This record gives sequence, C-alpha cells and structure tokens, in this order.
Amino acid sequence: MFKNVFGSGFLVRTAHVILTWVITLILFLHDTELRRQEETGQLVQPVLFVLLVLGSVLLYFAVSLMDPGFILSEDRDLQFTLGVTEEQQDMIPPTTKSLRQRRCGHCLLQQPMRSKHCQTCQHCVRRYDHHCPWIENCVGERNHRWFVLYLAVQLLVLLWGVHIAWTGFSAAPSWQQWLRSDGVLLAVAVLLALLSLVVLLLLGSHLYLVSLNTTTWEFMSRHRISYLKHCGADENPFDRGTFHNLWGFYCVWGTVVWEQVYFREGSDQV
Repeated sequence: MFKNVFGSGFLVRTAHVILTWVITLILFLHDTELRRQEETGQLVQPVLFVLLVLGSVLLYFAVSLMDPGFILSEDRDLQFTLGVTEEQQDMIPPTTKSLRQRRCGHCLLQQPMRSKHCQTCQHCVRRYDHHCPWIENCVGERNHRWFVLYLAVQLLVLLWGVHIAWTGFSAAPSWQQWLRSDGVLLAVAVLLALLSLVVLLLLGSHLYLVSLNTTTWEFMSRHRISYLKHCGADENPFDRGTFHNLWGFYCVWGTVVWEQVYFREGSDQV
C-alpha cells in the first residue's frame, strides 16, 4: 500500500517536513498569540495548532507514500470486458478507436478505462488525475480523496498560521528597527499567504472537477483521449450528478469498473 519512504522523493518530503516545523517553531518563538497563550497557561489553541500541523504532516506522508492505484499485473476481474455485454461494446461510436485493445506501450499491460501511464512513476495508474511534484507521487484512484483532504487540512493550517503571524507584529520607531525585530515573521507571513493562495486554488479546482466526476488529465486532454474525444464539449459520460459524484468520490471505497458507468450512460442516451 505504501512505497519506500527513501525513494526518489526523499529530499522533497524531507524539505517539506523541515520547512513545516521550522515555520511552526518561529510562530512559537516570536511574541505571537500562540506564545502569549502558552506563557499564560492557556494551552488549548497552542495544542490544537500543533495537532493540526501534525495531522497535515501525517496526511502528507500518507498521500505521498500511498499506492495511487498502480496497475502491476493483468487483473482479469478488472479487464474491459467485465460486466460489459457485446451489445454495449457495439455502442462505441465508429469514429472512436476500439477500447478493447488499449494497451500501454510502456508497461504492455491492458489499461482499464480512465487509467494512464505516468512517465515519472513508470507505472500505469487507475483513474489517473496528475503527477504531483509536491508529494512526489501520482494522484489516482486510491489516494485522490486523501489528497483533497490533505489540501483542506493544509489550507486550514496555512490560514491559521497567517493569522498567528499577524498577531506577532509590533510597532517600532522606524522601518529599519521594525524589520530587524519582525523581518523573519514578515517573511513567514508572506510565505504562508502565498502558499495559502496556491492551496486554495488547488483545492477549489479539485472540488470542482470531483463534482463533475472528471480528472485533471481528462479535463486538460479530453481531445486526445479515445473514450472522450467523440463527446461534446459539455458532455461527460461519467457525470452522474453532483450529489452522486461527490458521494461516489468520498464514500464509495474500492475499484470502480468505469466501463460499466461509461456504457450505462451511453445506453441512457439512446
């Protein structure tokens, strides 16, 4: 389920963890709201903040080291023909390349629908979304929901960190003196604000795509994907409505045979 922690992303993961705890330490060392509460014995918010930071780090490692849905062998029970009748197979438009013979040119394994080969990970990934350099792992069928949860927790930590840094700024007679006393805290606040904006955009885009039951790869490259390029610009054969899309993403565990969803949608349109 988890990959080797000392793999190719070791430096990225180490840098992430070090940066996280260094920033946390700075927020506690300066005269911020956290430090004042700690000194007066009001430990609820400091403890909650540390636990939230710890939770974000654990989620980061879970998403980073988790198997995103690598296809490592020919699973007969997940092949294209599972649960799909010949009549349904004939419903593929004649302009579309036959999906029965979709094999990866690198792995030489049959690719289930919505999977893609990742050049970085050197594996095909089920329900491939994208390869994230931040976690040095693919985001796919098995870890996508955890990735979205991680983004939500990380955004909460970052916004709280910006607020804490803001409470640590103090007045000074001149800009030079102010920068000497609060320059490090200012740099932390700017960094946290920029990261908050990035994470907010990532979280918003992923929630939007999840509500449509589409992936980043499908959204960006639908004109090159064999099972989507014949569809209209606003047509998505996997869209089952916002509620069902969100329910399936967050509450349905296990592998989905997307061929069945694809053909069921096609049969509803006939």
